[in-house]
Amino acid sequence: MLLNNKEIEVVSKLPTSKRYEYFIKKVADFEEVWGLFDDGWAISEDDNGNPLMPFWPKKAFAILCAVDEWKNYKAEQIELEDFIQEWLPGMKADGIKPSIFWNNLDSAILDIDTLILDLEAELKKY
Repeated sequence: MLLNNKEIEVVSKLPTSKRYEYFIKKVADFEEVWGLFDDGWAISEDDNGNPLMPFWPKKAFAILCAVDEWKNYKAEQIELEDFIQEWLPGMKADGIKPSIFWNNLDSAILDIDTLILDLEAELKKY
């Protein structure tokens, strides 16, 4: 599904909680998650220096964040099943939190267990 520029602009400006809800619904709808990759996946840090890995619901949103230190990164798709079964448990073991729907200003940062529960609850609706 292609997004129009207006939708991208409007959704990108939503508060983090609304972008998180959008993320959960869209990744459940299309069974894919997007990250940025260039010789490794994009990683950022919170204010305390803890590692964060950013994820987006659509390629277009990830591309908008491929700027500055991520300017050479490309949007890469991750199958939702792999994300839930492999990525998130691996990130938890490595002490990396998900940064959901970064918009170059802020993102929803939460525990992996919460993210898994929210995704599974949304998937049960299908």
